[in-house]
Amino acid sequence: MFYRKDVLEEEKNYQHNRPPTKWPIFSMQGWKHIMYKLSKQHILKKNKNFQAIYRAGKSYSNKMMVIYVLPQKNSQRHIGFAAGKRLGNAVVRNRVKRILREVYRLNKHLLIQNVDLVFMGRQAMVKANSIVASKAFIDLCGKARLLAK
Repeated sequence: MFYRKDVLEEEKNYQHNRPPTKWPIFSMQGWKHIMYKLSKQHILKKNKNFQAIYRAGKSYSNKMMVIYVLPQKNSQRHIGFAAGKRLGNAVVRNRVKRILREVYRLNKHLLIQNVDLVFMGRQAMVKANSIVASKAFIDLCGKARLLAK
């Protein structure tokens, strides 16, 4: 992925509650694609971090997913993605997590900063596409009061 220098400088200096004015835009067969980054340093990997959010956080759910929310004092948001074994084999679980990651990546600029989140897919997510999942994500974030004003 190639970025222009002016875009990288602006990305370093932008306020965390709204996206920068110039996103890197790539044209592919007449379509304009906007690239949003999902940094690996903000993704939860350790089981103890997931367990802390499950125990101390508050959960909100709809038909497609469950969000566990744990408010934090620092302004960095940490995010985790999970899919239980009830959903199916590893291929199905990885697809659900991939959809969750993509929906979060495209809508993360709408969310508040000072929370840790875990998104868990449900059975309805197995057959869903990213458009339906995106609508469910935004509705659930509104229910959990995670949307920035």
